[in-house]
Amino acid sequence: MTSYDLAQEAHAIDERFVRASGPGGQNVNKVSSAVELRFDVRASTLPRTVQDRLLKLAGHRATSDAVIIIDSREHRTQAGNRDAARERLSTLIVLAHKVPKKRRATKPKPAAREARLTTKHRRSTVKAARRRSRDEE
Repeated sequence: MTSYDLAQEAHAIDERFVRASGPGGQNVNKVSSAVELRFDVRASTLPRTVQDRLLKLAGHRATSDAVIIIDSREHRTQAGNRDAARERLSTLIVLAHKVPKKRRATKPKPAAREARLTTKHRRSTVKAARRRSRDEE
């Protein structure tokens, strides 16, 4: 999968750096290395159809006002987390550019329908044979 060039969407991206939890020792208490990347989908230059697919793909990461929030705290450095967050956003945008195939409704063939009914009848016969008859009670 190729990445999307986020330079043209720079005006729609907002980054905040916060203190991360996890490994890092005392450094984690001093340095704001985790990044919270906010991407305003409606302010971007993406086509409307791509914007809609992007919001659908983002799922719970999208807010009600069409802002996607990506949180990255997997690296110990600010630059590493920034790159990771931007890469995840880029991947989402590339996926949103792919138009899903239209599903064509199909009907089962008559032979398949007959085979299904035959199997159902056979199972029904097997199960009926397991039941107690009224004479046995």
